[in-house]
Amino acid sequence: VLRGFDRGLRDHLQQALLESGMTILTGCTVTGIARRVDGSLQTQLSDGSSPVVDAVLRATGRVPNTQSLGLEQVGVATTHGAIVVNEWSQTSVAGVYAVGDVTGRVMLTPAAVREGHALADTLFGGRKVPVVHDVIPTAVFTTPEVGTVGLGEEDAAARFGAIDVYESRFKPMKHALAPRPGRMLIKVIVDRASDRVLGVHLVGPEAAEMIQLAGIALQMGATKAQFDAVLPVHPTAAEEVVTLRVPVRRHD
Repeated sequence: VLRGFDRGLRDHLQQALLESGMTILTGCTVTGIARRVDGSLQTQLSDGSSPVVDAVLRATGRVPNTQSLGLEQVGVATTHGAIVVNEWSQTSVAGVYAVGDVTGRVMLTPAAVREGHALADTLFGGRKVPVVHDVIPTAVFTTPEVGTVGLGEEDAAARFGAIDVYESRFKPMKHALAPRPGRMLIKVIVDRASDRVLGVHLVGPEAAEMIQLAGIALQMGATKAQFDAVLPVHPTAAEEVVTLRVPVRRHD
């Protein structure tokens, strides 16, 4: 699940979904649907299985809607339909700019809004404002929630080499008496050379709310020592972010 996200985050979420009673089938698509007498749906999957379900939701993805804009006539470069731009949202043709999903950079509404603001400031506000896409707080509203910002462990190791991974898995206090497992994941990835926090990854209650604030710290280039210097709010799940002391893994 969640291809492209941090591997540990993905594994933790998948296990939580399985424990909730969900069945996860990967590497296959829906090839046929037939309604049964009782109103349920008999599906056919590309792996040969045919589960009976109540409903089918198929996410087909999306592509930039650029085919009728005449971009090729004026020489605007595209790749797979997405308009190619630089950090200033400038296309390959002088005076032609593009922002938002049509560029294929980051298909998120807040990113499109920020790109538009930055372009307006650059062209008409008297100050050049680039858009940085490396640190984008992101939430996935599964149950449990996912919050992530910065680099995953695999990408951080590939780009920086020597990194330290701090991680905690625990049952939130608010669920201490609940029968379900409901374990939370908090993971912090640090560049060993500079001590800068490269990524924060959360799975659990209010992960989306927490990751927005963690994004501020990463955008400012906060270090692990600065995280550690913040007094924890007890009892909260978020306090684990500032009380992780010993790395669970080290990449060299």
